[in-house]
Amino acid sequence: MRRLALLVSIAAILAACGGPRSSQPTPEVIGSLPPAPTGQMVDETPSRWFVELSGGAVNDGISLQSIQAQHAAFRQAAQAAGVKIQYAYTQLFNGFSVEVPGNNRKLLYTLPGVEGVYPIGTYKLPPREAANPDLASAITQTGADIAQNDLGLTGRGVKVGIIDSGIDLQHPAFAGRIVDGYDFVGDDYDASDPAKSTPVPDPNPDDCDGHGTHVAGIVGGKDSQITGVAPGVTFGAYKVFGCEGSTGDDVILAALERAETAGMDVVNMSLGSPFGWSVLGKAITKMVKRGTVVVASAGNNGNLGLFATGDPAATEGVISVASFDNISVNAQKAIVNATGNPLGYLVLGGAEAPPTSGVSAEVVWVGRGCNVDTLLADPAGKVALIERGTCTFNEKYQKAVAAGAVGVIIHNNTTGLFAGGGVAGVSGKFGISISQADGLALRALATPTTLTWTPDTTQVANPTGNLISSFSSWGLSQDLKLRPDLGAPGGLIRSAVPLEQGGYAILSGTSMSSPHVAGAVALLLEGNPAFWRTQRPSEVRKYLQNTAMPKPFALAPISGLPETSYREGAGMIDIVAAVQNRVTVTPSAISFAEKAGSHTQRLELKNRSNVPVIYSPTHVPGPSAQGSVYAPTFTTAAATVSFSPSQITVPARGEATLTVTITPPAGLPAKGLYGGYIILNPMGAGIKMNVPYVGMQGGYQAIRILTPTAFGFPLLGKLNAAGTDYDILPSGGTFTLQGNDVPQLLVHFEHGAQVYEMVILDAATNAPIHPKFNRADYGEYIPRHSLANGFFAIPWDGTRITKYQKEDVYGNKIPVPSEFQAVPNGQYKLQIRVLKPTGKVQNPADWESWTSPVITIARP
Repeated sequence: MRRLALLVSIAAILAACGGPRSSQPTPEVIGSLPPAPTGQMVDETPSRWFVELSGGAVNDGISLQSIQAQHAAFRQAAQAAGVKIQYAYTQLFNGFSVEVPGNNRKLLYTLPGVEGVYPIGTYKLPPREAANPDLASAITQTGADIAQNDLGLTGRGVKVGIIDSGIDLQHPAFAGRIVDGYDFVGDDYDASDPAKSTPVPDPNPDDCDGHGTHVAGIVGGKDSQITGVAPGVTFGAYKVFGCEGSTGDDVILAALERAETAGMDVVNMSLGSPFGWSVLGKAITKMVKRGTVVVASAGNNGNLGLFATGDPAATEGVISVASFDNISVNAQKAIVNATGNPLGYLVLGGAEAPPTSGVSAEVVWVGRGCNVDTLLADPAGKVALIERGTCTFNEKYQKAVAAGAVGVIIHNNTTGLFAGGGVAGVSGKFGISISQADGLALRALATPTTLTWTPDTTQVANPTGNLISSFSSWGLSQDLKLRPDLGAPGGLIRSAVPLEQGGYAILSGTSMSSPHVAGAVALLLEGNPAFWRTQRPSEVRKYLQNTAMPKPFALAPISGLPETSYREGAGMIDIVAAVQNRVTVTPSAISFAEKAGSHTQRLELKNRSNVPVIYSPTHVPGPSAQGSVYAPTFTTAAATVSFSPSQITVPARGEATLTVTITPPAGLPAKGLYGGYIILNPMGAGIKMNVPYVGMQGGYQAIRILTPTAFGFPLLGKLNAAGTDYDILPSGGTFTLQGNDVPQLLVHFEHGAQVYEMVILDAATNAPIHPKFNRADYGEYIPRHSLANGFFAIPWDGTRITKYQKEDVYGNKIPVPSEFQAVPNGQYKLQIRVLKPTGKVQNPADWESWTSPVITIARP
């Protein structure tokens, strides 16, 4: 029945969307994201750094002894310079993570062997929601239940590394199946708190937060309460979070090296930082090329607009996973007026649960229940029924309790049940959430209403089930690749948590969809043991993407359009189809956002079965995005697609080629994203296949990185005397370079930059002060800001680069600095230059620049 429902779902989308929309007149606006937040400027300057040393790592064929000798020289120089070393790396990356006195990043370039300096991102674990949906319903959405029950697949023989907050080693769901592990940080670690940011490692990766245990349960937990996607796998438990707070790229890189050494077949990373271009990507790419399948969550930043998918999910070779909502919720059950209708409810996070027997006090409708509202009834000694909306759940709860309510019920203000949280619970005062329909029904009852509590649960349909989760991040990646790659259930998932936390709980997030895919990978590897190691990651991605299918557009489900390809990738995975399919399409996604105009792509179909298969290709266009990247508008503007041939036969054990030409929508503004799906419909026997595509109007040249925003960035400024804010200097200024009297450029990046450099100009001639040694600063792979009012503060200490390590860095002829010398007192300007994503260093049109007002250096 699940398979039939899947086919009906995609058939409905196909019927609604049909083929190209070339005959459609003016595009219709069908959805938008909320306006971007406004307010004061926000400083987002990083504070910790990766240092990469020259020569490569062990996995590049360099001897460990050689690397250790290089490390010893760096350590000695770093100690003399006051640089604090956190981690050292040798296997996937040759270098260190460090903190620099005064956050003087330029100092690092002067240390021996330094080849690159990169910011360290920090990742926070998502909050837990108090609710009780069922993992059992989630595995039916992807066919994991059929793969287990009908195909006999469990993931046996596959090792899955969980880089997270550890795993509860005593939990029965993992008994005897944790084969490797390490705690890299200790329970008290928090990367965002200077007092707790020093790691205290130990060999015991026991989970005191709960996130990692929940993730591992989804991958393959198995006990009387839950069954994960691949209940036969074994685990590596790599703890990179303490009991709360955040972790950093540097800790994660150490865990990656351990997982690589331990021979994990699959690594799951339910963590990430938005807009990422991280050095982690270099290490992960090496793992992937050696045959490890790496799966990562696309991110929970759906509120941050386009191009938000970050590292590690944006890394080349990683399977980047979006989240879909669970189709049903296993809610607690009460009975209305003793013999009336059953009512399903979820406990509000932070509030007490109702009893499991007895009868409640009378339920009274009090309205919206915000502080600015007058309660419509006196809830003293009664249960307050409140509508969701406008103010926080806690505000509603506290107002009702302060008025004497013995309990609070919040009903939804849209279709379906919801899981709410953030309540500061009061002893003896329960708080629960119910659906809109149940809330309206309670309000409509003429007689006094009570609830009879039961210990039972009831399955409640989730109206957003199979739609992309509201929190799931939008693509593309910073380098304009199609991300995410695909999706799985991640909204409202019940799984294991540490026994001391109750053993089982719900979390929502791409943190939950990523392990679902990691488990699917384990089933696919077991079902297709012929996958050869070095090509295993690309083959696994191909099989999963080819057989995934798009779902309806979550912002307008009744529009008849599918979800955007730059938010769901290929769509919801179908594990059974991936295991059983014997035809593949290469490439498994078409991404040409860097290119202006139409695009022609050859799709290579390869048949590994003994019978020929005939396909009829169909185009399913998705919505287009335009306007601000922070708050885009979505329209029905659609690309047109043509096929040659119009029907294709793939011979038994043979190959065939389908040529696809995609033309952008007419009238879509520059930098607008458009996408859709090439659906290959089998004519007779065979499995339907899918190739998502994405383009950008105008290509990479349409991108503007140095965007002024409402604040007029870039700006010249300096710290005020207190060091708490910046004074803006639109007409320039004079600086002594003493204390806070240092020029600072405040720069906003609307999109990621491949290269950033600060060039020193002579104020009188506007020419560089030296034909080669004219730069004051340099950086690579700088991500876009998370906020429209965010900025980087870039100080200039009055020095210029006077020596370079080498001229060729990772294929680009950009100098890496190794020595700085002071410029004389005088008048200068600073020019910021940034290279567009996918742009060429040698092409002047691929660079953007901005020049500061006059800066006078007047050292005493």
